[in-house]
Amino acid sequence: MIRIDSIWLATEPIDMRIGMDTALAKVVKVFGAARPHHAYLFTNKRSTRIKVLVYDGFGIWLASRRLNKGRFTWVGHGVDMAGLNPEQLRALVTGLPWENLAHGHSISVL
Repeated sequence: MIRIDSIWLATEPIDMRIGMDTALAKVVKVFGAARPHHAYLFTNKRSTRIKVLVYDGFGIWLASRRLNKGRFTWVGHGVDMAGLNPEQLRALVTGLPWENLAHGHSISVL
C-alpha cells in the first residue's frame, strides 16, 4: 500500500505518452517539487484520461487511467484551486459526476 498524505490536481493537461522522468519534471515545473507521500494528478488535453504520479520518498509510481464516462470538467471557469474529498476523488477517477458530492474532509488540490 502506498501512503498518500496529499493529492494535487494540476489545472493544465499533460501528454499521456510521457514517461516517468518527463512526468517528474512536469510535477517540479507545476508544483515546485515532488514531495514525499504526495500524489500529483494530470488530465490529458481532452480530459478523458488521468495520469497520477506518486513520490513515496524512495521512488516514483506512475499510473494512468481512462475515465469511464464523459470527461473531467472544472467546477467553474477560472478556477485555479479546488478541494476534493475522498468520495469526490473516487468519483472523478471512475468518471462519475463528482461536483455534487458532499464536501467533507478536503484533500489539497491544485
